[in-house]
Amino acid sequence: AAAQLRVEITGVGANQFPIAIAPFAGDSQAPVDVARVIRDDLARSGAFRIVEAGTAPVPEAAPPDLAAWKGRGADALAIGSVTRLADGRYDVRYRLFDAVKQTSLDGQSFVGPASELRLTAHRIADRIYERLTGERGAFATRVAYVVQLSPTAFELVVADSDGANPQTALRSREPIISPAWSPDGTKLAYVSFESRKPVVYVHSVATGQRQVVANFKGNNSAPAFSPDGRTLAVTLTRDGLAQIYLMNLDGSNVRRFTQSSGIDTEPVFSPDGKLIYFTSDRGGSPQIYRQALDGGSAQRVSFGGEYAISPDISPDGRSLVYVARRGGRFQVMLLDLERGTEIPLTDTAKDESPSFAPNGRIVLYATEVGGRGVLGTSSSDGRARARLTGPAGDIREPTWGPLVK
Repeated sequence: AAAQLRVEITGVGANQFPIAIAPFAGDSQAPVDVARVIRDDLARSGAFRIVEAGTAPVPEAAPPDLAAWKGRGADALAIGSVTRLADGRYDVRYRLFDAVKQTSLDGQSFVGPASELRLTAHRIADRIYERLTGERGAFATRVAYVVQLSPTAFELVVADSDGANPQTALRSREPIISPAWSPDGTKLAYVSFESRKPVVYVHSVATGQRQVVANFKGNNSAPAFSPDGRTLAVTLTRDGLAQIYLMNLDGSNVRRFTQSSGIDTEPVFSPDGKLIYFTSDRGGSPQIYRQALDGGSAQRVSFGGEYAISPDISPDGRSLVYVARRGGRFQVMLLDLERGTEIPLTDTAKDESPSFAPNGRIVLYATEVGGRGVLGTSSSDGRARARLTGPAGDIREPTWGPLVK
């Protein structure tokens, strides 16, 4: 798990913005190829088509020949440099140009240690994404996932959004499942079987300190943070069948939320904190439902097939992703909650655990390729896909962290 994931673009988007990312001067002497990270980020989003920029950096001293770049098919051009300072830090400078209007769009300098070069590249990709799409980028965020290295070796890993810079948050001889980020990105809730039963923990990412928050009789599973970070929704079987309960972050003030004769599980809060979406078989087969926190009955929202599980809601609250069974294949589907239309986001057959990027434009999920667990991403329109594979182990249970200041 210490080795980073390898990104492979497996699908191509439509209506992409053509952009050239020229090699940054000094990149070859730096420990990170900053321009390549930027190119990979933008390509993975599905919103951009990367125009070949050659192998030579574009000098920053004079304005670039934007008409020539437009003639090569690029509507925008990014150039830059990476310079090692006397104190060992690196100065990364970048500029973005509109090749159509022949104008400068953005420019910024970042100074930091070598360990932050990839983060700097992600931040530049975020700036480019926002300048050209009008929406905030999500490349300088983190993801968490579980790696099973052997039948008795599990790791909870936190990494950059492209799988780089992986850090092991927890090692265990027993399974770890259902990680979920806090809204401020400082904590992870998850389920660990280290005491030979499922127990919910809340874990500080920075310090590694953790606290048991749900260790009741029976199963404790599927934690989810409320948008204000003050409440956890969890699935408990302490009163019989699996039902959803609410509690404080320290495990106090436990109160039952759902009341059904079926199995209710996998809760996720709506962005405004007024609803909880969840999986329930109360109608005979697993489907996605939602229920208001201030009362009322649950409403079914998935109608496209006989099986739907593992919901996640988009940051704007307009779309829902979940895993649906269609013809024996388990695929990630996206439901437009306003129109009621549903589209497949994947072309694989054993998908699990879809999770929206914090800008809602990419969905991260787990799947199986060649008998091995890998991670995949899809643009929210299903047109651009990428695959993230590691050197060892089955990779499962991904969750995308929030945007942070």
